[in-house]
Amino acid sequence: MTFPLSAHHADNTPPPAGADASFSPGLVARLSAEVFGTLFLVMVGLGVPLFSIPSSNPMSASLAAGLGVTAAMLAFAYISGGHFNPAITVGNAIAGRIRLPEAAAYIGAQLVGAGVGALALFGILRTVPTIKDTRTAFDTVTAGFGEHSIIQAPMAGVLLVEVLGAALLVAVFLGATARRNVHKAAAPFAVGLTLAVLLQLGQAVGNTPFNPARAAASAFFSSSWSLEQLWLFWVAPLVGAAIAGLVFRGFAETPAAVPLGAGGAGADLADVDPVDDELDNDGLEDDVDDAALAEAAPVPDRKNSRTLGASTASGAAGTENDRGPGGDAQDFFDGKSSQ
Repeated sequence: MTFPLSAHHADNTPPPAGADASFSPGLVARLSAEVFGTLFLVMVGLGVPLFSIPSSNPMSASLAAGLGVTAAMLAFAYISGGHFNPAITVGNAIAGRIRLPEAAAYIGAQLVGAGVGALALFGILRTVPTIKDTRTAFDTVTAGFGEHSIIQAPMAGVLLVEVLGAALLVAVFLGATARRNVHKAAAPFAVGLTLAVLLQLGQAVGNTPFNPARAAASAFFSSSWSLEQLWLFWVAPLVGAAIAGLVFRGFAETPAAVPLGAGGAGADLADVDPVDDELDNDGLEDDVDDAALAEAAPVPDRKNSRTLGASTASGAAGTENDRGPGGDAQDFFDGKSSQ
């Protein structure tokens, strides 16, 4: 199942050097990229703190996760857009950059990748003879609140951190990957650094990952309390993603209005179409198709254009001269009378 690329972009920006403008990966390829990217993020984001001592070197885990995001986006973003996070997928869906059925498929692929990554780490932990309880080891990297938070942060505090952190992460992603951003080549670095900074805060509060797939993967292999608290680490980041998506949809990609006829009968329809003007980073178009709109646009009749123009001008002159005695009075009531 593939989706064709639009033949014309509103800003007439040529594709990057060496890029294949006709490249349009199918849904299976995009889902596979999301699986592998999310698996890599979970392996790095959970594996580094699992096999290190966060209290003595807390920066290593957050920095590793941020670098993992950067590497995964550089490797797979040209295929799927580089979401690797249900919150980012929801933000893209609300911003109009991916269709809802595909967004649901993306989230499913991310859960599969996160689960496989956590399973691999669980298997590695089982081989370490000094670790007697593997689930207890996973508890140290699993998101939690209250007594399961490092600083005993209450549910309200962790909820607020997750909402704000996810909103900032999604906002950076949407802004950095926007087609009109001339610096979008640096998007992997912007998103990776943002995640690293946010995780540095999240670790201190309650191992908040700002990623529901990662939270679910670690909770599944942790003690039973993690599943009881998992709802917060789905609801909060998705709320934050929704906020960022709505804000971005409201102002970031809306082009200036173009008056009718400003560009003649052949005016670019993409310039007045704020929905189709935004393309998903993975090459997907929005629901409105430029080609369909272009086919529906009226085609000028060049053969009769002079005749039509002359008759129109003549008709206008005739109307002006044949206004009759009520013309001035009508202008007065219409507010058109001159002083």
